[in-house]
Amino acid sequence: MISLAGRDILHAWGKFVFTGIGLGLLIGVTLTMAGVYRGMVDDGKALLDNSGADLWVVQKNTLGPYAESSSVYDDLWRGIRAMPGVAEAANVTYLTMQVGRGEQDVRAMVVGIATGGPGTPGWPPYLVAGRQITRGHYEAVADLATGFKPGDVLQIRRNRYTVVGLTRRMVSSNGDPMVFIPLKDAQEAQFLKDNDAILMQRGRTAANPAFNRPGVPGLLDAVTASQTGNSYVNAILVRTKPGHAAGEVAAPIRRWKRLQVYDRTQMEGILVGKLIATSARQIGMFLVILAVVSAAIVAFIIYTLTMDKIREIAVLKLIGTKNRTIAAMILQQALVLGLIGFVVGKISATYAAPLFPKYVLLIPRDAGTGLLGVLAICVLASIVAIRAALKVDPAEAIGG
Repeated sequence: MISLAGRDILHAWGKFVFTGIGLGLLIGVTLTMAGVYRGMVDDGKALLDNSGADLWVVQKNTLGPYAESSSVYDDLWRGIRAMPGVAEAANVTYLTMQVGRGEQDVRAMVVGIATGGPGTPGWPPYLVAGRQITRGHYEAVADLATGFKPGDVLQIRRNRYTVVGLTRRMVSSNGDPMVFIPLKDAQEAQFLKDNDAILMQRGRTAANPAFNRPGVPGLLDAVTASQTGNSYVNAILVRTKPGHAAGEVAAPIRRWKRLQVYDRTQMEGILVGKLIATSARQIGMFLVILAVVSAAIVAFIIYTLTMDKIREIAVLKLIGTKNRTIAAMILQQALVLGLIGFVVGKISATYAAPLFPKYVLLIPRDAGTGLLGVLAICVLASIVAIRAALKVDPAEAIGG
């Protein structure tokens, strides 16, 4: 039985090889799509790990700072720092934007980090080149994926920043590389309006009778300043003291500060369960479509090969070969085709993954699942050819 399947494969080795390569490229796309999803999940976890926080304090009734917009006053961190169980609290801002580099720009998440040093929540935990930010303005640390080098000058809004250090694997949940700048500069980039906007806002405020009272001097200026200021941050990152559970520390912050507080588990659920949920469903649909197409290809090729040797199958039946032997021969051919395709697909996915703009994470478990899926698809695809072979009349060996 094995020799029959092997001899037939050798007889039509060209079809098997080229079909296996084509099927393998399709399987490679399937493994890559699964790796894209794994990479998205890993990006979200890396974002939380690199923040150095145990708790995220954000605007009440929001899912911020990554899934939704969040704004809290930048002086609240002092009160939170004094709460029981809090070891450290630091302001942070996040703004995804185009960062200018000469005549080109780079999509990046600009992170505003509070005054401090390495180890402060929000700061990049390590560098691969250069140094950390030491000045209060106009210095930046960038991820390697941005393409910046130490000494490069980048532009954010109206200001220019010198790259003083490089880090690695510091990305947003969307895979955008991060650029770290001082908090005051980031607040200005995100919250401070330009001169024209301030002038228009001042005119609108002056036209409002409620803010233009002759008997209250300075009211107009105070209102304008409050509307155009930059005294906000997106979140406060909190690190708890050893021995204190995150839930115990979060409860009094929610009660007394009237803010939303998320721990690591909750924030990971927001990123994975809400932020990338739509992308996950899209990838799942693509995987189903690719599986159906792969099954159709295998079924068509095996059926074609079976139909090409109808006379040979009739001869086998005429000399007394059992149906299960013929069925096993066709099944073995389908499995060999699947194995060839999987090997080609795994190799192509491994070499193609680094070329993708997004992070592609290929894990052995997905490869094992993919192999079992390919073999199952081959078994199902061979049923049509087996049924056609079993209906062959032995008399066709004589009548042909």
